[in-house]
Amino acid sequence: MDDRSRYLRSLIVRALEGGGRGHIGSSMSLVEVLRVLFDSHLKINPSNPSWPDRDRFILSKGHGCLALYALLADKGYFELSELDTFCAFDSILGGHPDLHKVPGVEASTGALGHGLSIGVGMAIAARLAKMNNRVYVILGDGEINEGSVWEAALSASKHQLTNLTILVDYNKLQSYGPTSEVLNLEPLVDKWRAFGFSVREVDGHNIKNLNEIFSQLPFEDSKPNAIICHTIKGKGISFAEGVAEWHHKSGLNKTDIESLYKELS
Repeated sequence: MDDRSRYLRSLIVRALEGGGRGHIGSSMSLVEVLRVLFDSHLKINPSNPSWPDRDRFILSKGHGCLALYALLADKGYFELSELDTFCAFDSILGGHPDLHKVPGVEASTGALGHGLSIGVGMAIAARLAKMNNRVYVILGDGEINEGSVWEAALSASKHQLTNLTILVDYNKLQSYGPTSEVLNLEPLVDKWRAFGFSVREVDGHNIKNLNEIFSQLPFEDSKPNAIICHTIKGKGISFAEGVAEWHHKSGLNKTDIESLYKELS
């Protein structure tokens, strides 16, 4: 990891320090994908979050919100100090993102399986309004066990939503075990192709490769886009990488936080 990736992860730990709990593994796997999108590809205006011509980004796996909060704070949607209030009673930053409270959040998510349906609606609305923007939806690999994801995928294909891109955070580990054991997803690329998507695969922690693949969008003239991002759950924290127990942690104490910061130093 370079300095920026470590810094963004340190913002996640800052929020964990304030809240004492959170989805650590689920957020750390997202950092590079969000970083590249927000740094180089999303058309946004943090000083005007409701700018009509903005691109829309939906974190369907809402439990990974710490990564999104880190990027939103970094981009100036709200003060960095707000991270210290994570999960406090009067904070805008809850354990799942709330579009009515957090500037830059496009959809309240956390009940898994809904984000792609919302994204499909946004992409259709943008086409009807003749708007030149894009819709990005990040799905968790465990999340795509939900049947509603595939209903939305069929609709996206039917409407040939080239302005829609789904990104699967394929860290291969959901809340209580490997995806291969809970409900095997393979052949995942073939599944998305069968549902009418133009599909690419990428190392979800490789900044150069992520930039290259996002620059190729849309991949085809008449299909929605799917990018399978191969990631590591808990990336950057050696004792959390690939460990299901770090999907979520409660009761984090001072020693835990010091250990997390040490990993990023």
